[in-house]
Amino acid sequence: MFIHKSVLLDESIEGLNIKEDGIYVDGTLGGGGHTEEILKRALKGKVIGIDQDEYAIKKAEEKLKDYSNFISVRNNFSNIEEILDELKIEKIDGIIFDLGVSSFQLDIPERGFSYNHDMPLDMRMDKSQITTARHIVNGYEENELSRILWDYGEERWAARIAKFIVKEREHEFIETTGQLVTIIKKAIPKQVRQEGSHPAKKTFQAIRIEVNKELDILENTIKSSVDRLNSGGRICVITFHSLEDRIIKNSFVELNKDCICPPEFPICKCDHRRKLKIINRKPIVPSKEELAENNRARSAKLRIGERV
Repeated sequence: MFIHKSVLLDESIEGLNIKEDGIYVDGTLGGGGHTEEILKRALKGKVIGIDQDEYAIKKAEEKLKDYSNFISVRNNFSNIEEILDELKIEKIDGIIFDLGVSSFQLDIPERGFSYNHDMPLDMRMDKSQITTARHIVNGYEENELSRILWDYGEERWAARIAKFIVKEREHEFIETTGQLVTIIKKAIPKQVRQEGSHPAKKTFQAIRIEVNKELDILENTIKSSVDRLNSGGRICVITFHSLEDRIIKNSFVELNKDCICPPEFPICKCDHRRKLKIINRKPIVPSKEELAENNRARSAKLRIGERV
């Protein structure tokens, strides 16, 4: 049975400062948890849920079928301006992004996201795209594999794992998550494997981010979303990875500036104007109670901004 638990639910809903007649966007619809809570509060408004995963859209539509003010859109959240234009919506009052992989994607073994089940290597959030985890594991050069594991997974054994992957695929194609897990365990020393979380966690995270190009689109998406906010509108972003959080933090800081000219310029020439007030300088993290109920929330961070 599929059970979805939305991370930092109360904190993010409170952060959106929802108006009853407002227009809101959930850029990462997933299991619909955040969307449902917004719908309960914006009864006279509209709530648009975006997801590139067809399964997520179907599940959310079933769950939220009683809400006439819910609009589902199958698309990538990076196309936020195009989506709003098609819906003839000029401005919105709030937007939320819950980044990372959804619980049901992890919990359905056939999707190939999980290292706990031996299934074909896939990891696509959008099943219509061509590139899968199988292409990356079997096709990337050793140095590129190592870079991805280090940059996206912060895996200290990145070079060794990449070397073992390349050596193994000389004999046979790496087709399944189980094969990949076995290789990772061979590459990481036994005493290290016995410490902390699953030894394949960071590698699987890195490959998933590369498959779905999760980091490439973030900065522009944040800026586009803020441009479409009404004055006083809120943006809430939940991240699960230090690289994601850094991109969000830096984007918020830049949008918070009145001038982005180099320090050596005697007068401002950039014509840049502050667009965002940062609500929480330090990210909001899950409570002890939430962590006790949902282990997947442990690396989550929430940042909130308000359009000025």
